[in-house]
Amino acid sequence: MVRSVIRPGGIWLLVGMLVVTVIVFATIRVATDLPNVASGTVPPASDFANRYARYPWLAYAHVAPGVVYLLLAPIQLWRGFRVRHYRWHRRIGRVALVAGLGAGVFGIVFGIFLSFGGALQASASVLFGTWFLVSLVTAYRAIRRGDQRAHRRWMIRAFAMGLAVGTIRIWIGLFEGFGMLAFHDAIGVAFWVSFSMHAAVAELWLRWRPWPGESIARVPAQAG
Repeated sequence: MVRSVIRPGGIWLLVGMLVVTVIVFATIRVATDLPNVASGTVPPASDFANRYARYPWLAYAHVAPGVVYLLLAPIQLWRGFRVRHYRWHRRIGRVALVAGLGAGVFGIVFGIFLSFGGALQASASVLFGTWFLVSLVTAYRAIRRGDQRAHRRWMIRAFAMGLAVGTIRIWIGLFEGFGMLAFHDAIGVAFWVSFSMHAAVAELWLRWRPWPGESIARVPAQAG
């Protein structure tokens, strides 16, 4: 069972499920916030929607490009598309890079000043948001100097961070559903658990598959 999940096909299935999770929750977010913003209604401070109604421009400067990034990044990491349509790969890559940088910067700002989950959420937003941005910038610099292997490795690290947004929702649901934590407390814990887990999985994946079609037994892990 485990071996079937960690194969590329199983990984892509999990990726698809997490991307869909993000899109579903983003859609719910828009459906909740649009009436409030349109009518000028601001929910109480204790309501999770309060921050989105008070500062919609800041919230959606993070949410909108974040969704764009998560939709485009899998295409960029799809080897078949990259090999057959390299020109489009480069064009889409530019859009994904800009979207990712925007989502990351505003995600950090939103996490610092409008954290609903307190210090835990804010600290996770800063630490892993910075790692996400560093990964994107390093990946871009690598491809500019023609280092495709380092570019791939850093893009995978960045995508793992972006994809953690979907896992956060799952952990919150588990913590609440099993009565382990209240919603407010679950958010910060879910941020740390999800981002840490995705960072670790990314490194394990890069060690297992340093380059498509090769294993760690045949190719030394790259320094990137």
